[in-house]
Amino acid sequence: MIKEFDKKYFSKKIKYLAGVDEAGRGPLAGPVVAAAVIFRKSTIIKGVNDSKLLTEKQREALYDKIISSAIAYSVSIVEPVVIDEVNILNATLRAMKQAVDDLKIKPDMVLVDGNRKFQSDIPVITIIKGDSKSFSIAAASILAKVTRDRLMKNLALQYPVYLWEQNKGYPTKKHREIIKKLGPSPLHRKSFLKNILTEQKVLEFDTNAIEAN
Repeated sequence: MIKEFDKKYFSKKIKYLAGVDEAGRGPLAGPVVAAAVIFRKSTIIKGVNDSKLLTEKQREALYDKIISSAIAYSVSIVEPVVIDEVNILNATLRAMKQAVDDLKIKPDMVLVDGNRKFQSDIPVITIIKGDSKSFSIAAASILAKVTRDRLMKNLALQYPVYLWEQNKGYPTKKHREIIKKLGPSPLHRKSFLKNILTEQKVLEFDTNAIEAN
């Protein structure tokens, strides 16, 4: 049971356990989003699992339950320009650290999905495939995914030609074809487009053409 995994970390010294995960490492456009969440040891929310294994409707329903059940939660966003500056790994770690730092309750331990940890004065435990093992990490993955999907849908209103409401910025065939035809928007990660456009095309592209559509 996914809830049981977290229980082994609680002790007299570990009262507040935070789960952390991200959404949006792979897309060509938009930010990377990280979430951190702390629950009471006894909290159970039926249906919480790795966000990738859930439908959009299930994630949306669980989002509200997670927020109402958590004793603390936080979401952090790192924009595309920063991703291009520091690379996606460092941007992701930055988002995770910021999410933890923004929690209204300081956790005694942090469980992070994956195999890379950020610098912190709080003990950080990395867990491979943690979003399918840990209840708190899975909940964080849902918060991050729902937040990012909602954001991309809103951004799609500004740049409708890229169909972000459908692809959420991920490199679908249609999305890549649109970029090749029209060039990138200001919200595309330029460092992610090297296999799609030459650097010169990225620099030459006039974003006014997109805004006019």
